[in-house]
Amino acid sequence: MNTEKRELIHSLVFPAFFIFVMWLFKIVEIIFNVDLVFLGIFPLKAEGLSGILTSPFIHGDFSHLISNSFPLLILGASLFYFYRKIAYKVFFLIYLLTGLWVWFGARDAWHIGASGIVYGLASFLFISGLIRKNPRLMAITFFVAFFYGSMIWGIFPDFFPFKNISWEGHLMGLISGLVLAIFYRKEGPQRKLYSWDFEDEEDDDEDDENAYWKVKNK
Repeated sequence: MNTEKRELIHSLVFPAFFIFVMWLFKIVEIIFNVDLVFLGIFPLKAEGLSGILTSPFIHGDFSHLISNSFPLLILGASLFYFYRKIAYKVFFLIYLLTGLWVWFGARDAWHIGASGIVYGLASFLFISGLIRKNPRLMAITFFVAFFYGSMIWGIFPDFFPFKNISWEGHLMGLISGLVLAIFYRKEGPQRKLYSWDFEDEEDDDEDDENAYWKVKNK
């Protein structure tokens, strides 16, 4: 197995494991007929504080779970493939910042689901690609814009059709991804810079006594 394939497989491991845990929580709910919504975030309430850690694993139904699973796998794998050195830091900071900001600033309700992380990953990949101007990262930027650009409507409660969706989680995730893209702009892959020895060429020309412009016409 060549290096590129090995890195691609490795980039899928953590996102796939995270999604597996999400599905495990939902299966436990179904098997034991329990509602784990109390593991979500309830803003400014002590009982909702633990949800900063547990809320991404709780989903209202299978439709909600599936809608988060696919983009989380794709965007998570992109993060771990192209930003290997900072991937874990970026992922868990998006995770924690999004949850913390929702706890501080969202409306009074139980906020559940991994949508905030999805928005954070999309935001980080999009903004980071623009900042770094690396051709491969720019390709990811266009990919995110094309396939997930419509997600932007999820941060506007008046435009989003489902009133029970945590648009605050979407917004906080988007902001966390943007902040981290700027904060880590000098870490991870960078644009390749090329230097050309124009100055050396100019110096060589000045030292050349036989340069054509220095030869007098006879």
